[in-house]
Amino acid sequence: MSTATTAIPDQKKIGMVSLGCPKALVDSERILTRLRADGYAFAEDYAGADVVLVNTCGFLDSAKEESLAAIGEAIAENGRVIVTGCMGEEADAIRAAHPSVLAVTGAHQYEQVVEAVHTHAPPSQGPFIDLIPQPSDTDIKLTPRHYSYLKISEGCNHSCAFCIIPQLRGKLASRRIDAVLREAEKLVAAGTKELLVISQDTSAYGVDIRHESRTWHGREVRAHMTDMARELGQLRTADGTPPWVRLHYVYPYPHVDQVIPLMAEGLLTPYLDIPFQHASPKVLKLMKRPANEAKVLERLKSWREICPDIAIRSSFVVGFPGETEEDFRYLLDWLEEAQLDRVGAFRFEPVEGATANALPDPVPEEVKEERYARIMEVTERISAAKLAAKVGRTLPVIIDEVGEADEDGDIGATGRSQADAPEIDGAVYLRNVPSTLAPGDIVEATIEDADAHDLFGVIAQK
Repeated sequence: MSTATTAIPDQKKIGMVSLGCPKALVDSERILTRLRADGYAFAEDYAGADVVLVNTCGFLDSAKEESLAAIGEAIAENGRVIVTGCMGEEADAIRAAHPSVLAVTGAHQYEQVVEAVHTHAPPSQGPFIDLIPQPSDTDIKLTPRHYSYLKISEGCNHSCAFCIIPQLRGKLASRRIDAVLREAEKLVAAGTKELLVISQDTSAYGVDIRHESRTWHGREVRAHMTDMARELGQLRTADGTPPWVRLHYVYPYPHVDQVIPLMAEGLLTPYLDIPFQHASPKVLKLMKRPANEAKVLERLKSWREICPDIAIRSSFVVGFPGETEEDFRYLLDWLEEAQLDRVGAFRFEPVEGATANALPDPVPEEVKEERYARIMEVTERISAAKLAAKVGRTLPVIIDEVGEADEDGDIGATGRSQADAPEIDGAVYLRNVPSTLAPGDIVEATIEDADAHDLFGVIAQK
């Protein structure tokens, strides 16, 4: 009898560089999940990869420069590079800068990316590869195990003057509600403690499919933000507790009012990420954005009456063409009244293809810088006061990282309150935590101190 053995071919390995927003990160996860199913393994560095994927961002010119630099680094370190993502829509510019790229595909073109990988790094064939059990039955995740992004739609129906997202990603295309809920249920069953709902316009979810209903666990559920939020609030983790469910990119349409009671009931995380962009009616009109700032202030007051702990985050553009000093002061006054919890600000930057580029009265760069410094000073002061008011309170905190013991044996941990989304908001730093604490644990923490962005405390004594 022959004792010869068949050598199992090495699995081809894929490297991935993922740039841009959380929506792009979800795209990267989907691409890697598909490639894993095709028998590929994943490299931890450039040297170990048979091919490197660079998922680019093309929203701003500075993001394009970052993407081109990342492509250049991957070429220098590995040499075999496939480009995808938003900047993939500008294939000529990419090839002009880096003619040796193997292939270029656009945003969310999963099949084309996989086909390019198959072409330039064909998967190992045969039953010894195809039948190897995969390391888990969950999708590839590029985020920590305890939180996950849940993308509910692609594209956008707005035509904001400063934005080219519809050109990059197309019109709104909503996922089926049962597919969204099935993915969420699967993520929570696999250990997710926090779901971050993302899209270009979460409030518009289902508009394109006429809010069609699907059967979910024996009942009809509409493809609508409020129905989806209510269903996500019914999920439970392995220990029987609701996961944190955080809503991002929520335009303040009237039906958003209906999700605030769900936050007050503890079914949703009391947090809304609303892209206001400005407050001056004139600038909002130039931006082609909704312009009813007075009504927004009334609604913010109403939301806080229903759910006092609600945290509102937003972002604003300074130096938009035509923005006068009066417009900017209007924005600062509005921010003083709105008292938003988390604020990001951006200097206006022309983006190729955006209609704002043709607007008259551009704001000089030095004025943009001066206004940026002023808005950050105001919002930092507001943030510091809001965080100082939390000193002495006990808040739920989700743990992101646990440190090593110091010379005295004390262990510190970094987490987030319900007012803090990962990567974009502040943190809660805990001292003297037990060695058994792990990422994903949710603890009650007594807040002892605060600065303009972060909280400091200790796990509450039971």
